[in-house]
Amino acid sequence: MTSSEGIAIEVSPALAGIRLDRAVSMVVGVSRSAARELLTSSAVSLDGVVAKVPSVKLELDQLLEVGPMDREDLGDEPGSGPAFDVVYEDEAVVVVDKPAGLVVHGGPGVRGGTLASGLRSRFSDIDVRVRSGALDPVRPGIIHRLDKGTSGLLVVARTPEAVEQLGDQMRRRAIERRYRALVWGLISDDAGTIEAPVGRSVRNRTKMAVTQAGRFARTHYIVERRFPGSDGEGWTLVTLRLDTGRTHQIRVHLGAIQHPIVGDATYGPRHDIPGSLARPFLHAGRLSFDHPDSGCRMEFSSDLPSDLAAVLSGLSDA
Repeated sequence: MTSSEGIAIEVSPALAGIRLDRAVSMVVGVSRSAARELLTSSAVSLDGVVAKVPSVKLELDQLLEVGPMDREDLGDEPGSGPAFDVVYEDEAVVVVDKPAGLVVHGGPGVRGGTLASGLRSRFSDIDVRVRSGALDPVRPGIIHRLDKGTSGLLVVARTPEAVEQLGDQMRRRAIERRYRALVWGLISDDAGTIEAPVGRSVRNRTKMAVTQAGRFARTHYIVERRFPGSDGEGWTLVTLRLDTGRTHQIRVHLGAIQHPIVGDATYGPRHDIPGSLARPFLHAGRLSFDHPDSGCRMEFSSDLPSDLAAVLSGLSDA
């Protein structure tokens, strides 16, 4: 699909019987959530009638029309933004070491200067596939995300086939992500698992929380080192592994066990922060996945950035 012309096709035997939102996702080359947004915005019609129900099944020879789409539907245009390191690239994937402060993709109130726009600027094939409709315009090839204040590794798919394969690995929990975090207080157990549903907070809709209405979430942790404080409280450095990838999952789970991440003003206490840290002490330090083409296991690691390393150094010298 082009950015302004829209698309019109007759439903083929391959599409007949498929849910409308899935069909739009396939035809336009966007995520299922982006397809539902097109339905909500009255951009989809069947046989000339606006269609908004995602679960409607397509019928053979129906006329499916989508669009036209305006420029905002293409997400962030290619452009400069905060620098990011590419630690690996080939024709199918890119592995990025994201710095803290860089937003992964646009959203409400966020336009430009994102990792998504930087990827489109740096890799012309990604931009071409966005403009042709082969990649999601909002999250072009982005399989998983990191919060703005979180640094570290993430994998980006460069082709629709890689998006599908890596997306399947995410669903099967075959992509392994390990994080390092410094938390308030001394965790007594050397290892543990936090299993609690995470969803939108009913008290503050801008925050996530442990709630019975939330989605299943599980986080494993291992204590690396404890730093006793002069006040008897101290800090703990932990390694974390996710089985699920809910929004703010690590931050919510650690806060729920009364060990919030140092520097996290949203889910933690407003204590004095060691080393005047300006963001949460959370870094995605290890990433592994099966290559979408070869099937070979790929493993990557990233050292703590200088601001986090300085905090640890200060605690060690105290």
